[in-house]
Amino acid sequence: MSDAQATAKRVAPEKEADERHEAIYRAVSDAIVEQRLKPGARLREDALAEVFSISRTGIRKILQRLALEQLVTLTPRRGASVTRPTAEEAKDVFDARQLIECGLMPDVARRIGEKEAAELRDMARQERQALRSGQQSSAIRLSADFHVRLAQLSGNATLAEFVERLCSRSSLILAVYGHRGHLGCESHDHDDLIGYLEAGNGERAKAFMSRHLKAIEASLSMVEGEESAPDLQQIFGG
Repeated sequence: MSDAQATAKRVAPEKEADERHEAIYRAVSDAIVEQRLKPGARLREDALAEVFSISRTGIRKILQRLALEQLVTLTPRRGASVTRPTAEEAKDVFDARQLIECGLMPDVARRIGEKEAAELRDMARQERQALRSGQQSSAIRLSADFHVRLAQLSGNATLAEFVERLCSRSSLILAVYGHRGHLGCESHDHDDLIGYLEAGNGERAKAFMSRHLKAIEASLSMVEGEESAPDLQQIFGG
């Protein structure tokens, strides 16, 4: 066996392990954002390791990554739990979204084309359909995806990545403080925003985005709920 073949043989399992960890990270992240794992729910390392058939060390690394993104809270002697945002944190998140997302709208208006507008309209349609069907978790996720895609269209990858994290935290906030069957904004808001962007009216889109985010924040009801113990096997066991 040549040196190159030996190296490839070593690298292959490492790549496979990295891909496996990434898939598990995405599965847990999606479950949090889609509210299958509720804010405050405990995430036991041993239970997760059993569900995903990996080591507790591997699960610990994934939980640490989620903690860096503020989707999970790590507490000494208590372990991990899905982050439960406070009212003050909710305000901070929406303040940050106001600054960043509104500021990106003129760039999006300059760069958007017919293909991108059609993509956004399809995302908005899926969001409305999920809400009408009573699929609140899916609607929240689709709304977050819409805002992330908008940020990506600005051409600023760094800010788009930050918006993605803010939208994930917003999904948690909506899960805790939002109203069932409503995302805090009108169902046509996203379509109206796309219209301003298509017309190249960046300042109008910026003002509309500001009102849109303020409406979502104003709809929140800051009432604390009880913690729950999730059935991890049911959530991830297929």
